Amino acid sequence: MFARVYADVVKKASYTLTLYSTVPLQGAHHCHFSHSWGSSACDRLCSTYEESRKWSLHHGKYFSTRQDLDFQQSPFQINSILRSNEQSVRLPEFDGRGLSAVRKFDSNQLAANTPNEDRRSAATCLQSKGMLFGVFDGHGGWACAQAVSERLLYYVAVAMMPKPCLEELERSMESSRRVPPVLQWHKHHADLNYRDSASLYTDHLRVFWQELLNNEDQDAGMSPQEALDCAFKHLDADISLEAQVPLSNDLLRSTAIQVAFSGCTACVAHVDTDGIYVANTGDCRAVLGVQNQDGSWSALPLSLDHNSQNKAEVERIKAQHPPSERSTVITDDRLLGVLMPLRSFGDMQFKLSRELQQNILASLEPGMDLDSLSLYQYTPPNYLTPPYLEVTPEITYHKLRPQDRFLILATDGLWDELHNEEAVRLVGEHLSGVHVQAPVSPTEKKLKLGQMHELLLKRQARASPALDANAATHLIRHALGTGDYGELSQERLASMLTLPEDLARMYRDDITATVLYLNFDLARPHQG
Repeated sequence: MFARVYADVVKKASYTLTLYSTVPLQGAHHCHFSHSWGSSACDRLCSTYEESRKWSLHHGKYFSTRQDLDFQQSPFQINSILRSNEQSVRLPEFDGRGLSAVRKFDSNQLAANTPNEDRRSAATCLQSKGMLFGVFDGHGGWACAQAVSERLLYYVAVAMMPKPCLEELERSMESSRRVPPVLQWHKHHADLNYRDSASLYTDHLRVFWQELLNNEDQDAGMSPQEALDCAFKHLDADISLEAQVPLSNDLLRSTAIQVAFSGCTACVAHVDTDGIYVANTGDCRAVLGVQNQDGSWSALPLSLDHNSQNKAEVERIKAQHPPSERSTVITDDRLLGVLMPLRSFGDMQFKLSRELQQNILASLEPGMDLDSLSLYQYTPPNYLTPPYLEVTPEITYHKLRPQDRFLILATDGLWDELHNEEAVRLVGEHLSGVHVQAPVSPTEKKLKLGQMHELLLKRQARASPALDANAATHLIRHALGTGDYGELSQERLASMLTLPEDLARMYRDDITATVLYLNFDLARPHQG
C-alpha cells in the first residue's frame, strides 16, 4: 500500500530532493513507535518535503545535512539491494531418519527500519519429527523479535521430545558432557544471535524441559499442536520473568528489559509428512499455494490476522474487561489506541501492572538513559484492568494433499502490498513457468479500443519472465515494484529502494518472506 502511494508521489516530484538537518525536540521522552505501534496514516503518507520535514521534527528524527535522494538506480543496483539477504536451501528427500515434507525453501528480507525489526528462523527437528519455520515482526524495536527468533523453535522442539530424549539432555547437562543437538538450524550468514544472553537462555530452556520431565503425561512427547501452544506461552512467561529477577550483570539485565518492553508477532509452521500445523500470534500470515486441475492457483489461508479487522478477536478482548471499558479497549483500530496487533510476545506495558513496570525500569543501573535502550516510560491510556494482551497462538492444522505445492510465511510488510491470491499466483507461476491467462470474456470483447489496449498491457505484464531465481525475492520485487498494469516498474522499484532510513519507514514496512516447497508426492498414498 505504502509503495503504491509513494510511487504516485514520485511521478509528480523531481528526482532529487534536498533535506536539511532538524533539531530534535527536547524535554519529555517521545515514543518512536514503528508501524505496529502506529503513527497515523497521514504521517506515514506525507507527500511533500514540507510535510516530511514536519513529520521528522514531530518525531525527533534526524536527517543528514542536504542529503540528496537519487532515485535513478541501475538494474544491477536494484538487484544487489533486493538479493543481499536472500537464502535458498535444498533439503534431502530422506535425511536418514525419515522422509522430508519440504524439498527446499526460499527466504528473503528487506528492511525499512534501521535496524530491521523483522526476524526469521528455519530448523530441522533432530529428536522428533518434522521441520520448523518462523517469521517474526518486531515493534518498539528489534529486541523481542531477535530473542523469540532464537528461542521459540527450541521450546517447540523440546516439548515434542519423548521422555528418554529429555532425560539424556538432563544427564548431559549434569555431567557437563556435550548436549545432544535438538535442532539443525538453517541460517543465513547475516542472521544474528544474542551471544551474551546464550547462557541465560539455555538455563531457562533447561528449566522448561525439567518441568516436562516431571509431567507424567510427557512420556511420548507432545503433539505438534500441544507443543506449539505450550512453547509460545512458556517462552513469553520466561521473557517476563527475566525482566523481573536479578541477573548477573547490567548488560544481561538491560537486554532482558529491552526484550520484555519491545514486542513481536510470530507465525510458526511445523511441517511433516502428515500435514502442517501453523501457530500464529499477531498479524504475520501463512498462506498455502494450491494448484487446481486446470493449472491455475488458489490461496488457502492457514492463519487469521489478530488485529482490529478481525471482529471475533476484538470481541474476545472486549469480553475480558468490564463493560465500562468497551469503548476504550480498542480505539482508532488499536489496542488502547496504541498497538495494532492484538496478540504478541513481550509488550509488558500491556500485560503487567503499572507498579511492576515502574519497579522493573527503576532496577536498571542508576542514571542509565532509557532512550539509549529504546525504552520509554509510557503507559497506554485507560490502562485500568491489565492484562490487555496475550501471546496465546491460534493454531491451524492442514492435512497435506497432492495439490498443495507451497506455503508462504511472511510478515505484514508483504501482505500490506499483496493480497493472498496475488502472492500465491506470483509464486505458482514462478514455480511452473506457466502464466495462465483467463479467456477473453464476452464483456471484454465489447471493450473500446483504449480499454482493450489496457487489457492487453495487463495480460502482457503477467507473461513477463521472472527476474529472480529466489521466490521470496520475486515476491518482494513485485510487492514494491508493480505498476498500474501489473508490470514491473523500474522507476517505482528504484524509488522504494533508495529512500534513506529517515523516510523509508514512512512508505513501507520491513518485509520478510519464506516460501516452502512441499513434497506433494508424499500425499498421494493417503488418497482414497
